[in-house]
Amino acid sequence: MIRLNNVRLPLDYTDDTIRKKVSRELKIDKSAIQGVALFRRSVDARKKEQIHFLCSVDVTLNGKEDLILKRCKNAVKVTPYHYEVPKWNGGAAPMIVGMGPAGLFAGLVLVQSGAKPIIIERGKDVDSRTKDVSQFWLTGKLDPFSNVQFGEGGAGTFSDGKLNTGTKDNRQRKVLEEFVRHGAPDEILYNAKPHIGTDKLKIAVRNIREKIISLGGTVLFETTLTGIKTENGKITAAIVERNGKQDIIETDSLILAIGHSARDTFAMLHELALPMEAKPFSVGARIEHLRDKIDKAQYGSFAGTGHLGAAYYKMNVHMQNGRGAYTFCMCPGGKVVNASSETGGLCTNGMSEFARNEQNSNAALLVGVSPEDYGSDSPLAGVQFQRKLEESAYALGGSNYHAPVQRVGDFLANRKSERFGEVLPSIKPGATLSNLHDILPQEISEAMKEAIAGMGKKLQGFDHPDAVLTGLETRSSSPVRILRSMDTLESVGLAGLYPCGEGAGYAGGIISAAVDGIKCAEKIIAKTGTCG
Repeated sequence: MIRLNNVRLPLDYTDDTIRKKVSRELKIDKSAIQGVALFRRSVDARKKEQIHFLCSVDVTLNGKEDLILKRCKNAVKVTPYHYEVPKWNGGAAPMIVGMGPAGLFAGLVLVQSGAKPIIIERGKDVDSRTKDVSQFWLTGKLDPFSNVQFGEGGAGTFSDGKLNTGTKDNRQRKVLEEFVRHGAPDEILYNAKPHIGTDKLKIAVRNIREKIISLGGTVLFETTLTGIKTENGKITAAIVERNGKQDIIETDSLILAIGHSARDTFAMLHELALPMEAKPFSVGARIEHLRDKIDKAQYGSFAGTGHLGAAYYKMNVHMQNGRGAYTFCMCPGGKVVNASSETGGLCTNGMSEFARNEQNSNAALLVGVSPEDYGSDSPLAGVQFQRKLEESAYALGGSNYHAPVQRVGDFLANRKSERFGEVLPSIKPGATLSNLHDILPQEISEAMKEAIAGMGKKLQGFDHPDAVLTGLETRSSSPVRILRSMDTLESVGLAGLYPCGEGAGYAGGIISAAVDGIKCAEKIIAKTGTCG
């Protein structure tokens, strides 16, 4: 198979358009092409008057590959990606705590290897969880065990389903292919900034769970890890609570894929003296604009054309106070969601469905914080830092899970908002006009003001006075890192325990968390014998 790079395609291309382009680039007749498939597609919007797609195309030919490779500098020979599942050679059933991307893909690889893992998840299955989240957004009645943070699929299920990642690990292709195999749209295989969307991601998550069960795995919902039994520095069993009763599950391998919001589990592990440390993360607010304004700012007259879709942006600036500010988790055509998980605390996130056709677009506007900001040397100091901000946001919003919101123009002037302009907040169950300066640390709010002004110079309209800030975004990543060996991926304090994914401090999104889950599964399988 040949991969043809740097292929320019119009925004309204068809399969026939691709074939014609390939035949011209390779200087062959269309009849010599057996098949074409996009491998990568990105938007080239550097010149607003000439926006197009820049692609890599995989081409299957009727022979003559070597001749074509010699005469076409943009073509290379490639072998299709294949993940070789290692073989399970027996032993105690491995256990996985958490069913977000890390736990889900660890479980999938383990059952594909022949193991029969036991997966526990404190929340509910994705369908029951969806009903609970919808009820919360409608009524403000929070279920602390079934919400945007907890339940099958993890926090990423109620997000944009973004799959772009900075990791270069080839296992990311395994993740994408499994998502497609289990119901995700195949365009995630080639888009430079792939996303599934919450609606499609729920389907894929459910199907992966059903596949795990069909291959011999066990999944236990509404089951919480409450303790760990050890002997001679090795894990021997997990203590869990289910239906109000305590149970002990024997295992010598436990993948700890708990996510970034399992604060009670962090506390339990700290009491066990498991080595961990506070780590940097970021805080701020969601910024929301009209989608068509962002689309036009990015794509000009091409906005809405062909396969282009809603516009994406990503920006960062360096502050005068030494901090960095950046946009994160941008949701084109999405909405801001109430992502609270603790009674009396409020935090936000962003979410899009596959179509990305909501009226607004939003992103997190974040400023970095570090352990020096937390006011304590405790490994859990970052958790307390988050919790204090979330409790303040809850109170400012009215102590009813209505989020505090503010027009950008008022935020820049440090005054409480009294009205909305052209942008209406999308968060449910409601929003309260406020002054976010009242709850943000001054160094954070001042950095955000400077960032908005700077980003407005990069993206027209970003600093529009009617844009809306919704507070607060506090869970950009885990505030804790559970220390592990670089070689074995086991906890440095407990053999057989594998801190994994975003919650343990080793990932930063759906793909990187899933890849980390796969790596931990491979380490467990390798203990059972030679992979093959």
